[in-house]
Amino acid sequence: MNIIHAAKDLNAGRRKVCLAIGFFDGVHLGHQQIIRQTIADARQYEGIALVITFDRHPNSVVAPGRVPPLIYSLPQKLRAIESFGAHTLLLIHFDKTFSEQPGEGFIRGLANDLAWIQSLCVGANFVFGYKRGGNVELLKKLGQELKFAVHGMAAVALDDEPVSSTRIREAISAGDLDAASQMLGRAYSLAGTVVRGDRLGLKIGFPTANLDAAGRALPPNGVYAVHAEVLETAKPSSYRGVLNIGVRPTVNDGNPQRRVEVHLLEFQGELYDKEIELTFVEKLREERKFASVDALREQIGRDICEAQRRF
Repeated sequence: MNIIHAAKDLNAGRRKVCLAIGFFDGVHLGHQQIIRQTIADARQYEGIALVITFDRHPNSVVAPGRVPPLIYSLPQKLRAIESFGAHTLLLIHFDKTFSEQPGEGFIRGLANDLAWIQSLCVGANFVFGYKRGGNVELLKKLGQELKFAVHGMAAVALDDEPVSSTRIREAISAGDLDAASQMLGRAYSLAGTVVRGDRLGLKIGFPTANLDAAGRALPPNGVYAVHAEVLETAKPSSYRGVLNIGVRPTVNDGNPQRRVEVHLLEFQGELYDKEIELTFVEKLREERKFASVDALREQIGRDICEAQRRF
């Protein structure tokens, strides 16, 4: 999938362009039908399927106090979108200047830069532009003028309730990862870049990779068996692992911070700055405080044995 940062960089020539627009956190079942409709339109009209999304949640700019925890990191989201076969993705840098652009101006700018929009697909409740002034009704009005079709896709329902990023976040936070996976249309996974920690795991014989999961929706604290894929290497490598999400009550210094740490079984080497994607197998136990570091070390050994039985 080709990634561009300005619509004029598409260079579509005389080809028609079919658009899908949204933030697409999680790329869930509802998002998937939007992307698939766009790809189907592009095939029908021998055009280009262009997915448009943003590099951060709009609330991070317009309402910093109301930024939801995200299901996916940006690289994870882009990989999910790519898996559906879109030709090109326009990744827009969402900043204050962009947030103040009226919705109509945004669409007219796209029409000007892309030359020929054939169709535009969004969710039925999609809003956009300055003060959320744009909606599907505005898109249809502009479509009549600028000669493009508009698909306002109704939400996908699961268990008689609409699938939404909010509902998936709630399922993740509650530990209902099966429900989250059903709504995502794929196994729930958590991805992040490995950052430096205090190397305590190495000192007690079980080195861990600390994942940067700031601003992410996380499952409840505890110890989990996971499959781990190490990305950003010449060839992605898969490992079994034991993951701890929590505040490390046995060793924290009185100022606990929630951490995401994974021990990869049968792995040797450095992982700093690499991205790891974790797919959850099963929860092994709750996080708890042990009487000593030695007791913690013994429990980690038991956790690894138990995880190996669960794979």
